[in-house]
Amino acid sequence: MLVLSRKCGETIVIDDRIRVTVESVQGGRVRLSIEAPAEVEVDREEIWMRKRLGVAPRRDAASREASCWAEAN
Repeated sequence: MLVLSRKCGETIVIDDRIRVTVESVQGGRVRLSIEAPAEVEVDREEIWMRKRLGVAPRRDAASREASCWAEAN
């Protein structure tokens, strides 16, 4: 495992194809932007696990996330 430190606005490049940029840091939260080719799936770990286990995502979690995103933007 590689552990890196980055400041806001700094980027990590993975395999010349994926860019992960620190967009903001507020309290205990880090906001990242991820640029990747369309064929690369990018998920939060809890979503990835649900997909892996074949469990449908909870609607209440999705709507809560959408409203949080809208408030932040």
